[in-house]
Amino acid sequence: MKRYFQFEELGTNYQREFIAGLTTFLSMAYILFVNPSMLSLADVPDLPAEMRMDQGAVFVATAVAAAIGTLIMGVLARYPVALAPGMGLNAFFAYSVVLGMGIPWQTALSGVLVSGCIFIVLTLSGIRETIINSIPAELKYAVGAGIGLFITFIGLINAGIIVNNDATLVGIGELTNGNTLLAIFGLIITVILMVRGVKGGIFYGMIITSIVGMIFGLVGVPEKIIGAVPSIAPTFGQAFINLGDVFTIQMITVILTFLFVDFFDTAGTLVGVANQAGLMKDNKLPRAGKALFADSSATVIGSILGTSTTTSYVESTAGVAAGGRTGFASVVTAGFFLLALLFSPLLGVVTSAVTAPALIIVGALMVSSLGEIEWKKFEIAVPAFLTIVAMPLTYSIATGIAIGFIFYPITMIVKGRAKEIHPIMYGLFVVFLLYFIFLA
Repeated sequence: MKRYFQFEELGTNYQREFIAGLTTFLSMAYILFVNPSMLSLADVPDLPAEMRMDQGAVFVATAVAAAIGTLIMGVLARYPVALAPGMGLNAFFAYSVVLGMGIPWQTALSGVLVSGCIFIVLTLSGIRETIINSIPAELKYAVGAGIGLFITFIGLINAGIIVNNDATLVGIGELTNGNTLLAIFGLIITVILMVRGVKGGIFYGMIITSIVGMIFGLVGVPEKIIGAVPSIAPTFGQAFINLGDVFTIQMITVILTFLFVDFFDTAGTLVGVANQAGLMKDNKLPRAGKALFADSSATVIGSILGTSTTTSYVESTAGVAAGGRTGFASVVTAGFFLLALLFSPLLGVVTSAVTAPALIIVGALMVSSLGEIEWKKFEIAVPAFLTIVAMPLTYSIATGIAIGFIFYPITMIVKGRAKEIHPIMYGLFVVFLLYFIFLA
């Protein structure tokens, strides 16, 4: 075991890797409760039952997909990187695809399945590098920042801090409302924990907020903490039911968005974690193909189980900071995700007021990429800005990406920089134009 994970070469041991694996789990455990709430559209009232995914089933799918994906990453790629259903992609799945476009969640799962299969093919064929290089860095940064704003916007709405206003579209909510006050309290507590550098600050913030909510009667007290594992039957295999419905312009755009965001999120996370752990060699990522295969296969497995795209988590850096250097840390994290299956009774405690601070904070972390964009170059600034601002304002990640990818070739051609545009970008320009024509 020590030899396989290269403990001696990397200067680590079982105790250090165990602590690292636990630290990573605590840093991302919030997804176990946020994901079921989001995919079931729990915060959206008066929806037909068929539009909502079963929370218990999604909870199990989230934990199992995270455990399997993280285990594959740890054993096959041997990286201290954990995987789980991605924030941003789950928001796109629930609010843009199911709620916004009216696409059945079963068909949306089919889209996730297809995107994962495409990702596997791209990884095994080596085409991945060509596609990554074809899309300008500025647009990659803009997409990440735009998703961050979109998630924060959802969090503010769920908290009741931002509400509908007929005169101005949006306005400030009733801040004296009990649940809104609880969400604000949770936000303040989480910010304090994060600023103080507490590992797992988001998760601990949710726990403290839940306890305070119980004390003041805003959150129901669970009858028990440990219980039977919920049935996964309501979501398992549903990705295959409507597989034939994915061959439309609308669904092709959805699949491209799933693929695009997962593609670059994964690449960025892997490079970031490997850099922090000192695992990069000659500015290259060793075993990159195996790491990407682990990520893409986790997406396929997750879609079959019944959850949105499963991807590498940047929270893995918390485990690396705690000393994690090998895939054994990921094996430990995977074990904790399986153990978490016993805590499903706590799902009822995690209300929208409890999850809202987590969404707001995750959004704040994601917009850090804004500083990487060359804002002084107008031909870059316009498509980047439109990508970012369109996501929250249209309530659609896909629309933001589409607008940015349409404007980028236009501004670059007018500026006389047409030769810098990769042919793939022209292809995407046509795809997204057809997307808007289809919507019209």
